[in-house]
Amino acid sequence: MSPAALPLPAIHASHAGCWLRDGHGATRTVAKGEAIVAAADTPLLLLNAPLVATRLGYPDLSGLDLLELYAFVHPARFVVPTPKGLAHALNLPEPQGDDGVPALLQQAAEALLAVCEQPDWAEREGAWSALQNLTRLRWTWAPLLAARIATPAKAERWLFARLPEWDEAPEKPQPAQVSLPPAEVTARLARLAGEGAESRPAQAAYAQEAAHLFEPRWREGQPHMLLAQAGTGIGKTLGYLAPASLWAESSGGTVWVSTYTKALQRQLRRESRRAWPAARADGSAPVVVRKGRENYLCLLNLEDALQGGFNGRAAIMAQLIARWAAYSQDGDMIGGDLPGWLGTLFRQRGIKALTDQRGECVYAGCPHYRKCFIERASRASAQADLVIANHALVMVNAARGRDAAQRPTRIVFDEGHHVFEAADSTFAAALTGAETIELRRWVIGPERGSKGRRRGLAARLADLASYDEAGGKAIAAARYAAEALPGDGWLQRLHENQPSGPLEELLAAVRATVYARDESGGQEAGYGLETEAAQLDGAFVERAMAAQAALADLRSPLMRLGVRLEALLAEPPDWLDGPGRARIEGARHSLTWRIDLIAAWEVLLERLGGPADPEFVDWLAVERAEAREFDIGIHRRWLDPMKPFARTVLEGAHGVMLTSATLRDGPDWDAAVAHSGAAELPVAPRLSSFDSPFNYAGQAEVLIVTDVPKGDISALAGAYARLIEAAGGGALGLFTAIRRLRAVHGRIADRLARGGLPLFAQHVDPIDTGTLVDIFRDDPRASLLGTDALRDGVDVPGHSLRLVVMEQVPWPKPSILHRARRMAGGGQAYDDRIIRARLAQAFGRLIRSKDDHGMFVVLSSAFPSRLLSAFPAGTPVTRLTLDEALQRVAAGVSGQPAQQEIET
Repeated sequence: MSPAALPLPAIHASHAGCWLRDGHGATRTVAKGEAIVAAADTPLLLLNAPLVATRLGYPDLSGLDLLELYAFVHPARFVVPTPKGLAHALNLPEPQGDDGVPALLQQAAEALLAVCEQPDWAEREGAWSALQNLTRLRWTWAPLLAARIATPAKAERWLFARLPEWDEAPEKPQPAQVSLPPAEVTARLARLAGEGAESRPAQAAYAQEAAHLFEPRWREGQPHMLLAQAGTGIGKTLGYLAPASLWAESSGGTVWVSTYTKALQRQLRRESRRAWPAARADGSAPVVVRKGRENYLCLLNLEDALQGGFNGRAAIMAQLIARWAAYSQDGDMIGGDLPGWLGTLFRQRGIKALTDQRGECVYAGCPHYRKCFIERASRASAQADLVIANHALVMVNAARGRDAAQRPTRIVFDEGHHVFEAADSTFAAALTGAETIELRRWVIGPERGSKGRRRGLAARLADLASYDEAGGKAIAAARYAAEALPGDGWLQRLHENQPSGPLEELLAAVRATVYARDESGGQEAGYGLETEAAQLDGAFVERAMAAQAALADLRSPLMRLGVRLEALLAEPPDWLDGPGRARIEGARHSLTWRIDLIAAWEVLLERLGGPADPEFVDWLAVERAEAREFDIGIHRRWLDPMKPFARTVLEGAHGVMLTSATLRDGPDWDAAVAHSGAAELPVAPRLSSFDSPFNYAGQAEVLIVTDVPKGDISALAGAYARLIEAAGGGALGLFTAIRRLRAVHGRIADRLARGGLPLFAQHVDPIDTGTLVDIFRDDPRASLLGTDALRDGVDVPGHSLRLVVMEQVPWPKPSILHRARRMAGGGQAYDDRIIRARLAQAFGRLIRSKDDHGMFVVLSSAFPSRLLSAFPAGTPVTRLTLDEALQRVAAGVSGQPAQQEIET
């Protein structure tokens, strides 16, 4: 018997066509034009409106989106946003083809609405209240839900009443100085692996190496440092969690594990449950995930949005976010339990505005301060045994040294091959229009007519200004000086050659210089342009000096204000209570890093007219996307960012481990040591390597296709289509340019869909990257095209990923920064190390377990043999034509042996 179906018309559109089902159960194929007319006439049931709109070519499509209903009924619950994913989440029969999807949508709608009538609906509380608000906003689902959700017998606890308050806790004592006996490390690893787990000698040896990280430090500034390469399948997560959990238990200290991708953070959270319970006896969390403030929901921003700050569709989204916040584990909006697809349903409008924005937090002045997700995570991490963070946050915490409880001293950098990249961004300086206008708003407040609650310094520190005359004068002086910074409309004024103020005049000079020196002949239309910050004329240097003076005029009163805040905290007046003190503390720390930022800009400008500093690389840039300028500025990077990394992170730590499957270049450790910061320390790091247990000779093959002409988009698209067809889907296509990705997708998506092979793509489909990977993982016949973010941020074990195709050798982008580092790093040898690392990371997506099999294809007629060491030893490598590669792929997928001509 078929599940009950909601008798409303439903539509489904894919690259293979469109299907419309009426309320009486009749399904038919329709043309795009008819589908658009039907959608415009009456609300239709559909799944993922933005995606359907893209398939139909009708951007204003709206209707009864099942994903919006799911977000209301089951907030903070995961679902893959596809017909198959929805069917599995609701225990409905999976549709066997595109023509069966409309019927599924009718059944799913009825199933979700029926949940609202069940007495055991887990997310009932708050639903009726939220529905009243959504009804006023004319949400399309509201009338249907109103008939299913009964009025509660007593008043519901709304969002802010449901959220728990965090408690103050005493400072955690310094960890005890302990050593970890090898037998205890082995026993802890066995316990984490579980009874009956297979013996893994390499994992046990890896755990013993990791244990050295936790030995007592013998000299200041000389941490125990371990570089550990661990091939895929070693089990490195449990390998370092075993000694980490043992040390935390024995010493009472905190271990920080840092990752580069959100996917690994989620994996770590799961794996850590083997070592630590979900909560201690006192209710505190032994494991805490920490991210930057901009990742979390700001409750005050949400309250403003719910009270009229958002309009139209954004207001509906705010209500659904409020539903989620009441059930969220930690309020993490970026990679947490907020469905990644929720923001894209509303074209990302408002998601960023609901997170904590730089400088706008009023700390204890916020009515929701005691329930703040950010403050709760920060305080919980100070008491945790394990903090899971990202590379950037670890570096920022170490650099700012806000307080000892937040400063990591025992750190495991997983995905350690990205530490150099993270340090490069963390210790960079960028004087741009976007950065300076943000500073202006922080000091002055929003421009007139701007909506939102953002307030300037005077409003945030009004009580200080009224109590302390010197502090009030400093605020007034800072506000006056900030008028010299770019304001709203700065980019348009630059286009009209009417800059206002010294900073805008400097940015105008930057723009003019970049375009004057551009040698692309217009070939780079739509992409950013840059030029060296060298050989600048006198007029440019004069503008730089004027801008430097304006920044100094702003920094001076901010420094005076910082002194007044310090004095206020040292001798607090009677009216300054605990919450007020916390707010002043927050303002002081926020002030400190902005003073440091301005000082870095001043140094950057000061050196423009003088000799180049060999420690840094400076350049001017015009940032563009889709032929539209969005930022202009001056950039500075360390030639070697591991120098500041070593000073700020390593020297203050007691033990640091960098680990990855692609840490070193073949057998050579030199680049790994240089990119770890260890070379800046007076003590040599410990080096360990553990080979993957996988049989790459029998599980994988590298195919180098030699007859796809470079630059021929038609040939490239044809090769991708035929390879995906030969594999029956399950392909990850990696591109070095978004333009080529879009061109290939546009040529082959319809063809593949007609063969039952769905194709998804970054920068094409209106779906966030994490959700695209979820969709890809969930459907063995789906394929996914993407760029760098997918090269080493994808973990898809099993049959869903059986083919990786790279459009060409991943050469480094020839930027000014790359050129400088290439010259310092050995020329071609430097490039080769980068390329081999990228190839190794991409190949690592293919074989994730001992049962995986797959093909790695590079479409390159001139693949240098010196790059072949990127692949695991023993992996067969064959140069062949596309037709021969198709036979290999088809045979490999079917499990048939193929003759091999292996390159050694």
